Amino acid sequence: MSYRAPVADMLFALRHVAGLDAAIAAGRHRDLAIEDAEAILAEAGKVADAVIAPLNRVGDRHGTPLKDGAITTPPGWREAYRSWIAGGWNGLSAEPDHGGQGLPLVLNAACTEMWNAASLSFGLCPLLTAGGIEALAQHGSDDLKARYLGKLVSGEWTATMNLTEPQAGSDLALLRSRAEPAGDGSYRIVGSKIYITYGEHDLTDNIVHLVLARLKDAPAGTRGISLFLVPKVLPDGRRNDLRCSGIEHKLGIHGSPTCSMAFGDSGGATGWLIGEENRGLTCMFTMMNSARLNVGLQGVGIAERATQQALGYARDRRQGKAPGAVETSPILAHADVQRMLLTMKAYTQAARGICYLTAAALDAARGPEGQAAHDRASLLTPVAKAFSTDIANEVTSLGVQVHGGMGFVEETGAAQHMRDARILGIYEGTNGIQAIDLVARKLPLNGGATVRAQIASLRAVAEGFVRQTDPAFGSIGARLRAGIESLDRATSFQLSALASNRPETALAGATPYLRLFGLVQGGACLAQAALAAHAALKSGDTDPAQGGRIALARFFADNLLVAAGGLEESVIAGGHFTDDAGLALAS
Repeated sequence: MSYRAPVADMLFALRHVAGLDAAIAAGRHRDLAIEDAEAILAEAGKVADAVIAPLNRVGDRHGTPLKDGAITTPPGWREAYRSWIAGGWNGLSAEPDHGGQGLPLVLNAACTEMWNAASLSFGLCPLLTAGGIEALAQHGSDDLKARYLGKLVSGEWTATMNLTEPQAGSDLALLRSRAEPAGDGSYRIVGSKIYITYGEHDLTDNIVHLVLARLKDAPAGTRGISLFLVPKVLPDGRRNDLRCSGIEHKLGIHGSPTCSMAFGDSGGATGWLIGEENRGLTCMFTMMNSARLNVGLQGVGIAERATQQALGYARDRRQGKAPGAVETSPILAHADVQRMLLTMKAYTQAARGICYLTAAALDAARGPEGQAAHDRASLLTPVAKAFSTDIANEVTSLGVQVHGGMGFVEETGAAQHMRDARILGIYEGTNGIQAIDLVARKLPLNGGATVRAQIASLRAVAEGFVRQTDPAFGSIGARLRAGIESLDRATSFQLSALASNRPETALAGATPYLRLFGLVQGGACLAQAALAAHAALKSGDTDPAQGGRIALARFFADNLLVAAGGLEESVIAGGHFTDDAGLALAS
């Protein structure tokens, strides 16, 4: 089974969870109307379904062979990419001054989900370019913007992020790549990088590498890192002194080339400084924060595709007799299979809501809300990245389970989703790093006021159920209120630990705290959708999907959100393992 973009579900989440209706009514999105958003998503869905999705298995089987320093992308890749950029999709949310369409980030987020659901390997290339556009637009000189932004926005050229080195994984303080001024305003870059997504390919004539390196006599650690723009092809048409020195053979995302890059074999690759000397990490985090939300959307996309495939298989595959059946039943009729499929669907839609909320906060940060919205986006970003990619691994694993033995072999494609999803919790900052970021950096924002405001917004959703008597809601409101109180108490514990100089206590509970946050925020997203669906039904809407949204929120509340209490206990009482972890691990 291939992929079909769930445009109706996506539009519903945009309007009723991420607040697109309210934003349009407030005039925040220029001349955009809901009808425009619907038309854009419908067209994007056609491209994802018909152009990109058929290439998914092709990319997995063909890979990206490297020969004589050149990489060949899978058959059909170049044609699909050219068709995609011809449609203007690469510049959807970029500023019109740079050739973009200036549409909301939240609308682009929905499209990003589609591209990556259709093919995670294909979607990775524009994902990195989007981050490069943002970093260059915010920190680049006028000359660099004039020379590179237009072609990056159009997709004529692509961008990469060059951070990791063999001796320095997530610890950027250990970087050794070096840069020296050339005396003409440019720099000479020498060093090696690994795990560079689309570091070399044949989709475009030029690749714009954003490279972290150290200047001579720079301060030690991360304070001494600078960011440089290092193109594959120089402005005068000459090939720069850089090359793809190797390609990784990976568990998944076979259609995406993951390269080792060598800079300066012949004296130094030519590059130009982005931002200020020794302030490169600030510039790079602009790119990384954009990428982290987009990786969360990758998680939503691959989970959606795995769910669609598992549901289709469960409808067709007949085995055993369901209670009361006289003939062999589709496995969809069995309660355990229903539980697995509902878990997949509920987690996917909860993660979608969190990611869209994060994108909406980034949009709001450009308007009157300014800093408050920016801080809200900063708080939600590690949750969007880690929760969405954790559930992607869980959902794709359940997809294999629904297929049974056929899921374990490559024929059905269920295994590919699981293999592809596994990287999502690792790159762009492992999910453990996201949990550390959330607890150590984001909770203390504004003295804890940002997270308190977010918890207050969750309570406002729960209050929507106080006067609801429709039995269809079940215990959604009560379960959500209980989850919010667990999150509130766990938040107070973490803030207290940080304030009393007990960081090890806070960090020991960081991962379960992030899961708790994601579970409650995701539950609130589904609850909000249920309230909107109920209102639609009362107004005469006969779409059966509305009742399904209420039922899905009830399932999430009764079967998944109930884990909140245990996660709270793990945060508050479970951190003592650090006291004797060495003893336990040595035994």
